[in-house]
Amino acid sequence: MIWKQEFTLEGIQQICQNTLVDHLDIVFTDFGDNYLEATMPVDHRTVQPARLLHGGASVALAETIGSVASQLCIPNIETHMAVGVEINANHLRSATRGRVSGRATPLRIGRKLHIWEIRITDEKERLICVSRLTIAVVQRS
Repeated sequence: MIWKQEFTLEGIQQICQNTLVDHLDIVFTDFGDNYLEATMPVDHRTVQPARLLHGGASVALAETIGSVASQLCIPNIETHMAVGVEINANHLRSATRGRVSGRATPLRIGRKLHIWEIRITDEKERLICVSRLTIAVVQRS
């Protein structure tokens, strides 16, 4: 198991209150030994003017899941924290309604660098977006 922190999905959700995560209605839904999942609606908050899921919303979902996953992999969160360094996304299919789901799995979890792959799918499990997120583990000020 990759997790160094004890957590619950409800606890993650509480920490995310009054943030972009809360505003976009991103909900953490599942985790396993090496993954973390969350969903996000395709609605007025997350679509572009053509009423398709906005690529930036997909990136926000991907970075949210990967960043939270990294934070949970840090042995001492009193002294260190996870910060995003780089993210990229390939938008493969559009979504117009329902909820999309993202799953972050690690490609590498080092002492100072984490790399995550986040796959976002629609309710029919069709691949919408694939993203790669690089996280730096830095000392808190």
